[in-house]
Amino acid sequence: MRWLLSSVKIVEPGHALHGKKRDILIEDGKITRIASKISDSEAQPIKEKGLCVSSGWVDSRATFRDPGNEYKEGLLNGLDAASAGGFTHVALLPSTQPVVDNKGQVQYMLARSQSHAVRVLPTAMISKQGEGKQLAELYDLHKAGAVGFTDGFSTERSALLLRALEYTRNFSGLVISVPQDSDISGEGVMHEGKISTTNGLKGIPTIAETTRVKRDIDLVRYTGGRLHFALISSAESVKLIREAKKEGLDITCGVTAHHLYFNDDDLEDFDSNLKVLPPLRSNDDRKALLKGVKDGVIDVICSDHQPEDVEHKKLEFQYAQFGIGAIEQTFSAALSSGVELDDVIKALCTNPRKLFNLNETGLEEGNNADITLFFADQEKEVEEDGLFSKSWNNPYVGKKLRGDVFGIVRGAQVVTR
Repeated sequence: MRWLLSSVKIVEPGHALHGKKRDILIEDGKITRIASKISDSEAQPIKEKGLCVSSGWVDSRATFRDPGNEYKEGLLNGLDAASAGGFTHVALLPSTQPVVDNKGQVQYMLARSQSHAVRVLPTAMISKQGEGKQLAELYDLHKAGAVGFTDGFSTERSALLLRALEYTRNFSGLVISVPQDSDISGEGVMHEGKISTTNGLKGIPTIAETTRVKRDIDLVRYTGGRLHFALISSAESVKLIREAKKEGLDITCGVTAHHLYFNDDDLEDFDSNLKVLPPLRSNDDRKALLKGVKDGVIDVICSDHQPEDVEHKKLEFQYAQFGIGAIEQTFSAALSSGVELDDVIKALCTNPRKLFNLNETGLEEGNNADITLFFADQEKEVEEDGLFSKSWNNPYVGKKLRGDVFGIVRGAQVVTR
């Protein structure tokens, strides 16, 4: 099968053809030609007004509930949702049942997903069973295909994180952390501030995040390891990471699309779909996160997709599970939050590809096709009936967002909505 993408706008900062309209011919899963005009009567045409393309997007943090809780989200239908969100790669958390702490679990994820258009990037536990006590066999997991190591959230024991950073230096492994001190956050359910006081809910102070950011930066400085802060939520964290990067430490960080779009003012009506960890913080924090994406301190935007069923989410706010299930709206939410299109593409495509050592671009002649197709200016209302995910915790339903995904091309597989 041959496919011809006609008069598509290439949106990929740093690419030689950024901002240009071109035809792209794909044969047997490879890009064989990129030119101003291509005629091929035997190729299957894809021609849509205003269609844009970039190298395939990478979601750097998502949870699918397979194995263990497939009724919330199976691996394959989760990948369908990722495809609908424009992702050709998705890094999956190891917090399944059982957890991913051995090479057999990594191989299970890769084997089960190998026929899907979206490529799984497995992450594995730092510690055995995710208990935070003893290092897992990190090198074996790396050789099996794990792209990074995380116990899901912050590693409580400093000595364990130190050893992980030291050990992974031997193979340039990536240690991933969500800075959150559980002793400080305690039983908090939202950002500690005016709204938590008004709502009568226990708050999570910003210091619960920043104390761990400071600690982890110190450990990277000591070990020379490679650390990615998967989720940050506060202005102070942006400031600390900016300073660490200026120092030359090998640190990257990410933010979710929902932390860019919402803030704690949106919790006045106790919407449990907006109960997330780290919590949605103040509008000043949100503005600092937006600035961090613009100036490059924040490297990636992720979905942090955490699908939940109605029994665990449609509850009083304090009893509902944490998490948002909105991998399909990550691009549109980021664009609608005020991030410029070029910066969105850097944070969904260019930077996460570097983070996981993928080829930097899929838009070159001779490369395997690895492309996301999207509209940058269309507005579309999110409708529950049109979602691929099983999740019951999508806060964007009923909202009109800017930008829409048309589909993905990966190898010989073309998937359009």
